[in-house]
Amino acid sequence: MTHLAIDSDNYQAQLSEKEQLLKSMLAPFSVSNIDVYASPTTHYRMRAEFRVWHDGDDLFYIMFNPETREKIRVDVFPVANQLINELMPAILDYVRERPTLRQKLFQVEFLTTTTNEALISLIYHRQLDESWQHEARELKKNLSKFGKIEIVGRAKKQKICLDQDWVLETLVIDDKPYRFQQVENSFTQPNAAVNQHMVSWALNATKDSEGDLLELYCGNGNFSLPLAQNFNRVLATEISKTSVNSARYNCEVNNINNVTIVRMSAEDFSAVMAGEKESRRANEAELEQFDCRTVLVDPPRAGLDADTVELVRNYDSIVYISCNPETLVENLKSLQSSHEVSRAAFFDQFPYTHHMEAGVLLKKKR
Repeated sequence: MTHLAIDSDNYQAQLSEKEQLLKSMLAPFSVSNIDVYASPTTHYRMRAEFRVWHDGDDLFYIMFNPETREKIRVDVFPVANQLINELMPAILDYVRERPTLRQKLFQVEFLTTTTNEALISLIYHRQLDESWQHEARELKKNLSKFGKIEIVGRAKKQKICLDQDWVLETLVIDDKPYRFQQVENSFTQPNAAVNQHMVSWALNATKDSEGDLLELYCGNGNFSLPLAQNFNRVLATEISKTSVNSARYNCEVNNINNVTIVRMSAEDFSAVMAGEKESRRANEAELEQFDCRTVLVDPPRAGLDADTVELVRNYDSIVYISCNPETLVENLKSLQSSHEVSRAAFFDQFPYTHHMEAGVLLKKKR
């Protein structure tokens, strides 16, 4: 069994290598310069999950090498933030001596914030009962010295939430704080420092905008809320019910009242806008009242489907945030007949991996 290690001394070299690769991928679209936003070299991830390995009277965290499936023992996790690294041994030390918490504990998941809140999910291969709840509450008290701690227990077809299954993150965008509810098992950006750069870049890219903003794949409002100041109104769509509820909650907690959230997939929204489909939710949102001239998309790794590409082609400005530059390039090939790239950026959300996050601003050709 190997132990986890990262080579932070090599960070700048791998950052430059990724930058050059993204430049070469975007070169066919007349992109010569890209803004580069580096990550902290350690303690940058706000989320982490570990399998729990039981070895006689001992137990410890492991991860698996994705290529060889070799077990990697994880006693410290330098890519995760300091709070996760403090909680990791504290949880095992407590659980190790308590059979009710220890028996068939299979996995531990962490969701943390920059403001010392943590949601810990304990996942089991057995059903949980009242004695587990009692012990879990004692664990929560024990961990309270580290910050505001929430605990959720999970087993097959079972979820026990001691108090709440979310944390409240505060992100500072251009010196202004925004609060975001982040719910267990829902999507959130893993690298808070780089995420703040990413939202600031999008805010700057849209600062002289007119009319309204359409945002597809809005999640919990990560972009919608800060960007609302640049537009008269924001119309944002998202398919996940949990994320839609969080986005609406986040609008309230940040006192932002010019954002309308519609629970709808990008594909369905494209069909409605093309007149191919009727939608009660779209009617309730009174889509015809919006004057959207800018669209922001932050799609999953598959990129935009063909119908959504045709939808975004109708807008003067397109802000495209991509977690997969390969599908971004394919979409840009389709859009280059109507739009040209005016700005591009590389956000190193995932240091020490091959993954790249990119942003491009496209303007309609005159």
